[in-house]
Amino acid sequence: MCSCKCMFIFFNALFLASGVALITIGALQYTTYLQMGTFAGSGLSKIAIVLIAVGVTIALISLLGHAGAFFDNSSMVACFICILIVIIILQILTGAAFYIFRSRTALLQMNSAINTKARLVIYEYSPENRHAINRIQEKFRCCGADSGTDWSRSVGWENHDAVPDSCCVVKSEGCGQNQEKIHTKGCVWAIKLFLLKNLVWVGAVCIALGVTEVFGVIVGVCFCVKIKNYENLH
Repeated sequence: MCSCKCMFIFFNALFLASGVALITIGALQYTTYLQMGTFAGSGLSKIAIVLIAVGVTIALISLLGHAGAFFDNSSMVACFICILIVIIILQILTGAAFYIFRSRTALLQMNSAINTKARLVIYEYSPENRHAINRIQEKFRCCGADSGTDWSRSVGWENHDAVPDSCCVVKSEGCGQNQEKIHTKGCVWAIKLFLLKNLVWVGAVCIALGVTEVFGVIVGVCFCVKIKNYENLH
């Protein structure tokens, strides 16, 4: 039983580590996603919260498995296995749905919504959004929604011959007056690239999770059977 138990604890530790990784990614990127939500739509600000929630759920499930292994409790281990099987099925269905609809209406609407929201935010440049807009331009090294020329049409930005200093390659007081030293790429493109890179990382974690979950179920069943046999002998 020792070999099955050790393997179960090992794979469960990997499962816990993946949950902690998602919590860490979500927590570190929360402020960025919040600012992106102001700039390109409130839906983006929920991404970090979802990552943290999924990570916490995984961590709690993993703790159930660890408790079952520590107490050699077949009921806890069996419950852990059942939950893992449900998660694997949900992941397969989610992945299949995303693959089927990846280039259809939902993604096209999201893409259009980001474009529309970003252009509107730059056009209005309202006082409550200015800090978030400037932070996004600094962080992503971008200017305007599509380009720096967006600022020449902004009703909230009065100096149409200049851009905010947050657009500058090297930020300094009044640097936005010299438009030859500002970032040329728009923030819409920069935000989409950031989301794509994050999607790749989250996808990699999910693939690792899936592999770990499958092995976890196999080893968990082995460990559960060993516990049952041990309980029957005693």
